[in-house]
Amino acid sequence: MKVAILAGGAGTRLAEETEVKPKPMVEIGGMPILLHIMKHYAHYGLSEFAIALGYKGEYIKKYFVDYSSLDGDLKVDLKTGRVDARGGERPNWQVDLVDTGAATLTGGRIKRLAPLIGNETFMLTWGDGVSDVNIKDLLAFHRAHGKLATMTAVRPPARYGHIEFDGNQVLEFTEKPQTAEGWINGAFFVLEPQVFDYIEGDQTMWEHAPLEGLARDGQLMAYKHEAFWQCMDTLRDKTVLQRLWDSGNPPWKSWK
Repeated sequence: MKVAILAGGAGTRLAEETEVKPKPMVEIGGMPILLHIMKHYAHYGLSEFAIALGYKGEYIKKYFVDYSSLDGDLKVDLKTGRVDARGGERPNWQVDLVDTGAATLTGGRIKRLAPLIGNETFMLTWGDGVSDVNIKDLLAFHRAHGKLATMTAVRPPARYGHIEFDGNQVLEFTEKPQTAEGWINGAFFVLEPQVFDYIEGDQTMWEHAPLEGLARDGQLMAYKHEAFWQCMDTLRDKTVLQRLWDSGNPPWKSWK
């Protein structure tokens, strides 16, 4: 089963970082957030990735071309130009890096991956959000209901601390908890190939007509995930994730 990852947006709200690199390559703990996402899927045995590129896609291509040589030690024969890599991480992954157009919208990027996906169930997520969602349970939920699409629904993190009062006395203060009300699209989709028929073309937003159409046709189900989820839209979000990583026990880290 392939995992499609959208990694083509400009990330304008993270301009401090994304002026020189695409948002999925912004680092948490010295590693691009894109790699955190891929490692989570790989933990559940999914190792075939199709990454939709757009803004500064060459940065992501270069990263994966250089991945094996930059991790670990190198021996360079200056006479022959031969380079031998020693040690380092060598994940058994297959990664397709697909130019899907700088101006292509999310639905269009997904549809451009269709030739690689083929006629099979596939996973889909964004290249800027991490979660501890159990991929095995998510897939089992999808297969059990038999519909075309499963969306992981999450409770968004609160922007500020939560206070509970008794009159003017503070009974409880929780620093930036997940909100107790409301659900949002947390991505981490499981999809059947028929969803490509709901996407008109490059200028289609996945979050608009395709998801609305799937819902209208009774083909969209929600897997409700109550635990950790965090996107990285702003510099503040990046700081939150970095602090969690520095704590030594980041909640989304499923791999060893």
